Amino acid sequence: MTKAATQKLSSGGLPLVVIYAVLFLVAGMVLIPLVATALGGFKSVGELRVNPFGLPAQWDWTNYIGIFTGPTYWRLMLNSAIVALLTVFLTVVFSAMAAFVFVHIKFFGSAFLFNYLVLGLMFPVATAILPLFIKIRDLGLLDTYWGVVLPQVAFGLAMSVLLFRNYFKQLPGELFEAALMDGCGYFRFFWFIALPLSRPILATVSVIIFVQSWNSYLLPLMVLNKNDMYPWPLGIMEYQGMYSTDWHLVLAFITLTILPAIILFFAAQRHLVAGLTAGSVKG
Repeated sequence: MTKAATQKLSSGGLPLVVIYAVLFLVAGMVLIPLVATALGGFKSVGELRVNPFGLPAQWDWTNYIGIFTGPTYWRLMLNSAIVALLTVFLTVVFSAMAAFVFVHIKFFGSAFLFNYLVLGLMFPVATAILPLFIKIRDLGLLDTYWGVVLPQVAFGLAMSVLLFRNYFKQLPGELFEAALMDGCGYFRFFWFIALPLSRPILATVSVIIFVQSWNSYLLPLMVLNKNDMYPWPLGIMEYQGMYSTDWHLVLAFITLTILPAIILFFAAQRHLVAGLTAGSVKG
């Protein structure tokens, strides 16, 4: 068997049929709940109980139409969009600048500071929920968008700085030296050269932070008490009563609210792959 044929039949020592089988299994684990959720929005409560995963016996569009045309859905979407976009903007700006400094400016304690910052990857929001609530309350940020945005930015900086740093390290050093020789300072090089060349990692960090903020539940639940400021994860509670839950409306609502994140992911898919693989191979 030739070398080309061997590479065609296997990858990394595994047969291609095994690789495709694993990929189909993972894809099924992801797609089946999404499809079942979308189909559940077309069913009645009774049919949803006896046939949760099959096709609807009669397609009922009133669930989607009622949610899509109602004021509650758009209010929740607006709140989620404001929080997510502010979080993405601030996280990308601060993490990109911090990563650029770690790569191009050498100062005492830079390695220690970077390692200390990366330690934030080990601490999710839930581990600091009580002191975080006390600090937000003392700052007067309860029932405000900033009370949700600022903690999300803080907890998103560690991963974002790490991704930006790995990408900036791959930019040719000769490019930076030539810019300095032509009188281009650090800020101008960062703004006019580094950022335009970093669209893949910008898209990667933006999508990751957007999805995390869009799906955040615990932090808004802790900070927000006004219904008119709820993002969509908290808005699901409007379809839950004291003794029963309108699950067909909940599934239709979830389907409509996760669409922006799915669309954003597919729109930036090409940049996501390039951004996540940056720095994984040397040479």
